[in-house]
Amino acid sequence: MGIIRKLLAWLSVPIICLFALVFYAARPFNPDNNRFLARAVARFGRAVLGMERPLEGWENMPQDRPTVVIANHQHNDDLFVVGDLLPPRTVTVGKSSLVWVPFFGQVFWLGGNVILNRGRSHKAIAVMKATSSAIARDRKSLWVFPEGTRSKGRGLQKFKKGAFHAAVASGAPITMVCVQEYADEAKGWSGRRESVAIRVLPPIETEGLTAEDIPELMARCHRQMSEAIAAL
Repeated sequence: MGIIRKLLAWLSVPIICLFALVFYAARPFNPDNNRFLARAVARFGRAVLGMERPLEGWENMPQDRPTVVIANHQHNDDLFVVGDLLPPRTVTVGKSSLVWVPFFGQVFWLGGNVILNRGRSHKAIAVMKATSSAIARDRKSLWVFPEGTRSKGRGLQKFKKGAFHAAVASGAPITMVCVQEYADEAKGWSGRRESVAIRVLPPIETEGLTAEDIPELMARCHRQMSEAIAAL
């Protein structure tokens, strides 16, 4: 039953994206498109999976100013776990191969999201720095998985620098979304997923920081997120 639930949840993604293409085409590159689509995908997916998602600290997510959101990345199912937590006018970061995924890739591109070539790390940092101007000028928020790859529930991995360069260059606060460690598997005869708790930590201000402060900023965020995840 768990396999059927997972299959149906993921089959719903391209279907929802197909309908969303009409909406995206009507107002291309509007960053709020991403929030509405991610909300629909996440909430429908959790309903199909039978997954509960307790949430703490939602009041810490900025709604009236740009922020750089960082979250730990465990499985592909993170899309259903955190998709409906995007603040207004949020763009996300994804690898270039996502563009070729039917329907999802097209709405990802039309959403004005940041597309990175993982094999060109120096270029990736440059793109993230350039994104900082959009954060400041267009008042967009940015969602990043700073680990760069899935941990598969084996603890918080080392962070990459891109998100922190974007935050410092734009002066936007960093908001941390901490997801409880969970297994990508069903429980019991019904195939329902176990509950996955989330805690949003208070933003860390970056106004006045420079590139020299980034290593300490990264260490501070990593420490706070690790402690929060361990406590969930």
